[in-house]
Amino acid sequence: MSFVMRALEPQAQDLAQTAAQLPACGPEWRVLIVDSDPDVHAAFRLALEGRSLFGRPLVFLYARSATQARNLLRRERDLAVIVLDAVTHGAGAGLDLVDFIRYTAGLRNSRIVLRTGRPGQEPDLDTLLRYDINDCRAKTELTPDRLLAIVVTAVRSYAQLCAIEGNRRSLELMVRSSASLLEETNLHAFARGVITQLASLLGVAGEGLVCTQGTHLTEPLRVLAAMGSFAPLAGQPMAAALASHGLRLLRQALKTRRNLYGAQRGVALYIGRGDEQDMAVFIDAPVSHGTPDRQLLEVFCANLRTLLHNRGLLERLHQSAYYDPLVNLPNRAHFVEKVDECVWRGTHGHVLALVDIDDFSATNDVMGHRFGDRLLEAMARRLAGALPAGVLLARVGTDTFGILGPATAVKLTQLLDCARQPLTVDGVPHKVSLTCGYVHLPHRRQAGTDLVKDATIALQRAKRSHRGQLLEYSEQMGMEARDRAMLLSDLRAAIGGPQLFLVYQPQVDLESHALVGLEALLRWRRHDGSFVAPDRFIPVAEHSGLIVPLGQWVLATACRTMRELLDAGKAPPRMAVNVSTVQLQDPGFVQTVSHALSAHGLQGGQLELEITESVAVLPTRLLQSALAALRAMGVTIAIDDFGTGYSSLSYLERLPLDRIKIDRSFVRQLGESQEARIAEMVAQLGRKLGLRVLAEGIEDASTWQALRAMGCQEGQGYHIARPMEQHALQHWLALREADGAMQAHPLQGTA
Repeated sequence: MSFVMRALEPQAQDLAQTAAQLPACGPEWRVLIVDSDPDVHAAFRLALEGRSLFGRPLVFLYARSATQARNLLRRERDLAVIVLDAVTHGAGAGLDLVDFIRYTAGLRNSRIVLRTGRPGQEPDLDTLLRYDINDCRAKTELTPDRLLAIVVTAVRSYAQLCAIEGNRRSLELMVRSSASLLEETNLHAFARGVITQLASLLGVAGEGLVCTQGTHLTEPLRVLAAMGSFAPLAGQPMAAALASHGLRLLRQALKTRRNLYGAQRGVALYIGRGDEQDMAVFIDAPVSHGTPDRQLLEVFCANLRTLLHNRGLLERLHQSAYYDPLVNLPNRAHFVEKVDECVWRGTHGHVLALVDIDDFSATNDVMGHRFGDRLLEAMARRLAGALPAGVLLARVGTDTFGILGPATAVKLTQLLDCARQPLTVDGVPHKVSLTCGYVHLPHRRQAGTDLVKDATIALQRAKRSHRGQLLEYSEQMGMEARDRAMLLSDLRAAIGGPQLFLVYQPQVDLESHALVGLEALLRWRRHDGSFVAPDRFIPVAEHSGLIVPLGQWVLATACRTMRELLDAGKAPPRMAVNVSTVQLQDPGFVQTVSHALSAHGLQGGQLELEITESVAVLPTRLLQSALAALRAMGVTIAIDDFGTGYSSLSYLERLPLDRIKIDRSFVRQLGESQEARIAEMVAQLGRKLGLRVLAEGIEDASTWQALRAMGCQEGQGYHIARPMEQHALQHWLALREADGAMQAHPLQGTA
């Protein structure tokens, strides 16, 4: 025994110098010896039992089998070193037990030393790395001095891993603390959060307080926040609040602006800004080896100083996130949050309304943005004055205000009436009207964003058909809106695929029966074979702007078909393509037409664009410029469905047109005198203006003859031919050519 002690003394003296520098993981170093050889157990007892390393005792646990070891491992969590017989036989022994240690027991930091029978029996490198094995020693190497070196090396490695793990957890806590404290914009709430987070970092109960130094040094410290046994001191002076030791630490921390640690207990950390919010926190915690590294506490405090320094910025950001500075009202985010609160509190009998200023965009464009801003300010004041206390008013859109409050207090009709008196903007009276969509808060829980969306749907419907009035949201509106959204999504996916295709309907001269043109019509056939009507998907495409790329595809496809018919010697004089007002407003539309013609080798006169009477709402200069550029290329222009839209005759003289198309609704009812007169007047109008007249919807010979007698020159309809896909069209043209007939065959095309 004396030999062993003499062997240990030189190394123990050397280790004592670094003992204070190594962080520890527990009050003792626990070492597990797993070996079936009793001599190995005896060697450890003889060499190391009763010894201490780095100021802590070594405590040994022994297991003679893998089963005993597993039982110990299941209940022992703080094992610094495990010395394991690598050649022990039996189920679950050897490397199986190493696997159990690492992956079942989850002891990732414990150091493993393998004891082999003789040199050369060590596992391969991959095994050593996979199981993080610290060392391998043959039985012959287990001499007293070697044992000390083995255990010291393993313990030091374990202590370092524990320190790294502790620091990692502390840093994670700091990150979480920063995120939590960033949410606190109130100074007192921030101070309470500091106590909570620091106590968590120190691993103690939240016993502490945050204080600030008064304006003069003679004034007492003021308590910003207090928790635990100090809680009654919150908001109070504290000259004698703490024991002299704690008070001295706090005063010194504030005076020197640095962190101070008591000899036995108490930590005073300076987290101030050196200005009116200069502050320090005292935590009543024991100062021991378990206290986190002081450098980590310095990092924590520096982080808190930054957060405190930015508290004013955080308040401004919070204000910006929830407040609209132009009209001095809460914004959309705040409004939605309050709707959420009402719903989740189970508040009943409340109404959510959205009020929109009619034609605000036009007013903004004409009068300027400064005038528009003043108008919004005046309307905000008018609405605020018309609402009772306790009702929330917010600006939730460019010219839309949100209102939330009890239905008994929110009189929406009176609210709309309050705007009937002109608003004074920059000293000038300006008359406006309001449109409102609203929804009653449901009894069931529902997200605030969904309720605002429902009210928006009602508002949009009201703007379309109930301008200047109220409209309550209904489930039917929601279903229609969802259907439109799904239809739009499906249409986006269909573009460029086989679901969308063109059909072509022949147009003939009613006098000579000669084929004069083809109208390209867009069709949508879903994968299941069902068709989506054009009057369903075209308005959706126009409203979403999708009509522009869709129209480009239609134009290119129609021009390609025309080119193929020309190459086959079967093409009529022109191909007609429908164009929406949205396309005409696209700055690149004329260039798109030019590119489609040149890409397929067509002349401008071989293309006709059909526009509707709704173009009358477009700016005259824009429309005339676009049509003039198209006419310069030789492209002809037709007015489609004449008589069903705005029916303003003035634009017929202003615009460069070539053709008027009589709508099928007038043609199909030629038997009724009133409808016959309308069709006849359109035909006469076209002749007087020098325009060709084409009738749609010719379904029998008598209609053909009646239109011809009225002076209508051209026509199309089922009596002539149905709209056909390209392959059917080519067959129709071939039959027409083969028969040498001057009239069309009423063949069944693709509907």
